[in-house]
Amino acid sequence: MSNPMMQKCAAEAIGTFWLTFGGCGSAVIAAKFPEVGIGLVGVSLAFGLTVLTMAYAIGHISGCHLNPAVTVGLWAGGRFPAHDVGPYLLAQVIGAVAGSAVLYTIASGTADFDVAKGFAANGYAAHSPGQYGLFSCFLAELVLTLMFLFVIMGSTHGKAPAGFAPIAIGLCLTLIHLIGIPITNTSVNPARSTGPALFVGGWALAQLWLFWVAPLLGGALGGIVYRQLSEQPAAAITGIAPATPAE
Repeated sequence: MSNPMMQKCAAEAIGTFWLTFGGCGSAVIAAKFPEVGIGLVGVSLAFGLTVLTMAYAIGHISGCHLNPAVTVGLWAGGRFPAHDVGPYLLAQVIGAVAGSAVLYTIASGTADFDVAKGFAANGYAAHSPGQYGLFSCFLAELVLTLMFLFVIMGSTHGKAPAGFAPIAIGLCLTLIHLIGIPITNTSVNPARSTGPALFVGGWALAQLWLFWVAPLLGGALGGIVYRQLSEQPAAAITGIAPATPAE
């Protein structure tokens, strides 16, 4: 594969596949498994580990966004060119749908599988794990995504300690899930929300709009806030010299 953009998009699709399959898979298959269930903490850690592992695997290829809100946030923060946003978003959604399809195929291999139980889909009001209302869910998704982008922007800044960004980002996503699972099942990622929603259908598709709008808005705000606060906000991850801001 000699086309650089194709390589980046393929990496994003594979990475988002892993995030969706690993994170949602832990919730669907392992969270309540008899006697050895991993619970909320385990699911939160699983999502963080998917990002941490992929950041080391494909960060040097595509930047390891794995999330439309991250891509939009990095663009808003001056780290990513506008003309690459569309291809990245498409690749991420494709990867998330593929991850959900594989997970559905595996999970449906047991007699008591019921996609109507949620399939790790995100929801608000009656479909919020804690029965949180629309405004609470919207605000939570917006703020959690904003802070996620703030951590991403800071930990990948040229003046940050080199090589530790994936750890900070993975732990941040773990913390986000520890906070957000009772509220919305935690999205902060429109692609991750889209994959399961397509298999659940009905209410999950009807409520999917929130898990696009709130994370995208939060991601953009996070990128903008960091850009305003930071010296050389577009500095390269190498920690050697500032990069040229994306046009």
